[in-house]
Order: sequence, then C-alpha cells, then structure tokens
Amino acid sequence: MAFQDFAILSERRRNERKEKVRKRVIFGVLSSILLVCVIGAATFVLVNKTGSENNVNKKPTTTSSEDAKVQHYLKTIKTICTSTEYKTKCEGPLSEEVEKDPKLAQPKELLRLSIKLAEDEINKAFNKTTSMKFESEMDKGAYEDCKQLFDDAREELGFSISEVRKNDLKKLSTRTPELNNWLSAVISYHQTCIDGFSNEELKNELKKLFEDPQEFVSNSLAIVNDMSSFLSTLQPGVTRHLLSEKIDDFPSWIGDADRRMLKAADDKPTPNVTVAKDGSGNFKTISEALASVPQTYTGRYVVYVKEGIYDEKVIVTKRMENLTIYGDGSQKSIITGNKNYADGVRPFQTSSFVVLGDGFLGKAMGFRNTAGPEKHQAIAVRVQADRTIFVNCRFEGYQYTLYAQTHRQFYRSCVIAGTIDFIFGDAAAVFQNCIMQVRKPTENQQNTVTAQGRYQKQETTGFVLQKCQIKADDTLVPEKDKIKSYLGRPWKEYSRTIVMESEIGDIIHPDGWLPWAGNFALNTLYYAEFNNTGPGANTNARVNWVGRKVINKEEASKFTVGSFLNGTWISGRGVPAQLGLYN
Repeated sequence: MAFQDFAILSERRRNERKEKVRKRVIFGVLSSILLVCVIGAATFVLVNKTGSENNVNKKPTTTSSEDAKVQHYLKTIKTICTSTEYKTKCEGPLSEEVEKDPKLAQPKELLRLSIKLAEDEINKAFNKTTSMKFESEMDKGAYEDCKQLFDDAREELGFSISEVRKNDLKKLSTRTPELNNWLSAVISYHQTCIDGFSNEELKNELKKLFEDPQEFVSNSLAIVNDMSSFLSTLQPGVTRHLLSEKIDDFPSWIGDADRRMLKAADDKPTPNVTVAKDGSGNFKTISEALASVPQTYTGRYVVYVKEGIYDEKVIVTKRMENLTIYGDGSQKSIITGNKNYADGVRPFQTSSFVVLGDGFLGKAMGFRNTAGPEKHQAIAVRVQADRTIFVNCRFEGYQYTLYAQTHRQFYRSCVIAGTIDFIFGDAAAVFQNCIMQVRKPTENQQNTVTAQGRYQKQETTGFVLQKCQIKADDTLVPEKDKIKSYLGRPWKEYSRTIVMESEIGDIIHPDGWLPWAGNFALNTLYYAEFNNTGPGANTNARVNWVGRKVINKEEASKFTVGSFLNGTWISGRGVPAQLGLYN
C-alpha cells in the first residue's frame, strides 16, 4: 500500500474516531438531559405529593383548632349552667347564640344572654294570651291586671339587662342584690297574673303558658347567684357584714334624708303639702295631694296627713319615687276602705292603700280594710315598690290584711292585725319589733299569720319575723282555746318564712304550721324557727315536714336585716334597725 493510500486510510480512521466521539458526546448530553428531566419529574411528583399530604394534614389541624374552641365554649356554658334547675333551657339556647357569635362566650355576656332569652320568652307568652277568650267580667278585669304586670316584668328585665351591660364582671358581684330583686319580682308578677283569674281552666292554661318564661328567669337567678358567690370569694371585703354586732343603722338603700326622718318616733319633717279633712291644710284628701306631686323633684317629697279618717283608695304611683307620707299617729291618721272579694272585687284591687313608687316611707299612719271576716279577701295595703319602709304604722284587716307583694320591704315597730293569711305575698320582707295581732275569724275558720308565696327555688324572697310578738287580739282572747291559729302556711311551692327571737303567745297551735292542701309544698318549703320565747315557742310537737326546722345561730344570721336585705350599713341614729341577731 502506497504511503498516500495509508495516509488516506489514516485520515478516514481519524474521521471515524471523531464521529464516534461526537456520537458519544451527543448520547451523553441527551442522557444527561433525560436524567435531569426524570429527576425533575420525580421531584415535581414528590413535591406535589408532599404538598398534598401537607394540605391533607393542615385541614385536620384547622378543624382540630376550631373543635377546641367549640369545646371551650361548650365547657364555659356548661359551667355557667351548673347551678340552674332547668339545664336544657340553659345550655341549649346559650350554645345556639354562641355558635352565631363566638364573642358571646364570656361569663358576663352569657348572663346577659340568659336574661335576654327570658325576656324573649315572656314576650312570646304574652303575645299568645291576646288570642285567649275571657267570658266573665272578673276574668276580663284580671287580664287587664295581667297587662300591667307584664309591663312591670318587661321593665325589670330591661333594668337587669342594662345593669349587666354597663358593669364589668368584677363590679357585678356588688350589684347582685339589684339583679336578684328584679328577677325575683318578674317571677312573682307571673304568679300574680295567674292568681287573678277565677276560672280554673284559664288558670291552668296560663300556668302552662308561663312555664317556659319562669324557668328561664329561674336560670338567670341561678347564674347571678353562682357568679356572685365565685366573685365574692375573690373580693371577700365586698359582702362582709359584722352580723354579731348590735348596730342601730339602716340598709344602704336608706338615704341620709330618710335616716334623719327616722330619727325619732315623733319627728315631723317639714312637709311639701299638708292634708286635713277640716280644710286647714293644702288639700282635704290624700289623693288630691298626690295628684299635685310634681312630675320631677329632687330629694324626698313629703306629705303630712293630719288626724282624721280618710275613706279613699290611695295609690302611690310609680312616678312618685322617694315619697314620704306621715301622720299624727297610727290610730289618728287613718286611710280606710272596704272593698272585698265577696262583693265581686278582684283581691288584687281590694287594697285601700297601694304603693308602687320605689323608696316609699310611711310613718305614724294607720291603714284599714273594714270589710270584715265574712267578706273573705280584703286587702288593707298592697306594696309592690322596692326599698319600702313602714315605721310605727298600723295595718288592720281580716283575711289578706297586708299584701307584701314584691321587692325589698322593711317594717319596724308596726302592728299588723288579721285572721287568715294576713301577711302574704312574695316580697323579701323583714318585720322587726312588730306586733302580729291575731283576730277572731268567722265560725269554722282557722287563723294563719303568714302565707309566703315564693314560687321558684332561686328567688331571694321570704318573710322574716324578728323580735316580734305574736298574740291574740282582744276579740280572740275569750275564744282562743276554740280557734286554732298557726304561724303560717305555704301559698306557693317554695314558701319561706323565718320566725326568730320573737315572743310567740299561747294562741299558736303546737303544730306551728298548717298545710295549704294535702301534701302541697311540704317537701319544698322552708319554715324555720330560732331562739323564740313564750308558751307558743315550744317546737317539740311541731309538724314533721322536710322543710320545717329549728335552725342554729349561723343559719339564722342569713336572715337578719343585714344579710337578707343585702345592704351594707352606715352608722347613723334613728329608729333602731338591728343589723344582725339580738343575741
């Protein structure tokens, strides 16, 4: 082979080797590109898979967080509702509201919601009554009474909601007495409405209709008291009272002007107007004097009633707050009337004297209903107003003499005379240093001093007789061995009456207490006696009911003026208002 051929061959071989190298490079590049693509695809799949898994995991995490919040809300509601009697009407409705607005899951807001729900239920119930048919004039009149009572209930629920809204949780513990006062009155208004009807079918229909509203209000009362108990443990100084001391002071709601007015039995403050039957005053009738009371005034408006018997129905209306009526003595300046049930007047409307205006002070006045025992229910005085005081007054009647209807009431050194249930109602009332005179009833009747009407367990109402005398009127003395007389009987399911440090005469039957009808309320009432004296105070033969008991000093202290009327007390002089127990 020639050298030239060899050269050509060598050149060809070099070219072939170059081609192989180029192919290898191309293959390598393509392989690398392919590998990168595979890796990229794999990475994309992995990232997406991981992302999907993360998203899956994130969703349960969010749900878990929301569930935790819901569980926290439910736990808060369950705690708030712990002490309520009607839990399904507490937990369920509150939970529904919180689901709509989780911000409401706070104790204060839940309390407000509870009261608002009660208000809604009352409105529903009342709207249903508009379609009811009332046949008799008595029932038509009773419905008119109901309308006013429902307005009162709505107003006081409004007060309660406003009180909760404007105070922080800490301050609410000091406002508990007001909330208890208003909410207890709302329950009482319902019962007063029902009691006004003579038709039993109507009564039962209304009782069923008002069941839900009353239970909602009861729940609100339970929440108020439970919350207050908890907060008071954090602020023990807020509600502490020196109950063992004897202090001649007055509740916090008795202002300085009132204290001055209570200074002495014969103290006569300067009147704004004077009433005199002989024309020597500004007016001849008390009603005319009250009609002249200004729409607005500051301080206390004083009406002086000169000696005389004033036969007129007198009403201290709601607008007449902080009104004083005083006379020349309880057997000299007398308001009288004779309206009664036997003559076709509804018991609610038989009162000779009615107090609706808060802060009323009555002093050295007499009040009568002269209808007599044969006329059945005939009220001398009906008191619906809050922070009411009667001092050195006299209440005379027979059945239903004094209707202590609602709110906080204080009676000092008064005489109350009657026969059947002659002190009745659903107020938180303390009778201190008073004389209960039991009169002669008609044939085959028995006497009962009290008939307290607490309807729900959560109500903060009841009657307290402290340092009183329970004795026979002169008309009863010759017949006292023939006629049975008792300390009281239960008008409603949770009737509560306490007789303590009082002198009980021999007119009181050894049983002490009388049933209302069969076993009604015998397992739910609260009747207590403490440190009483006199022949009728022996408790060895008392009725053996679950709620009837002899209590100790610690328990009795709960029903003193200081504790039961929920007032902080301020030093002052005047008619003694014992803060705690006498001994």
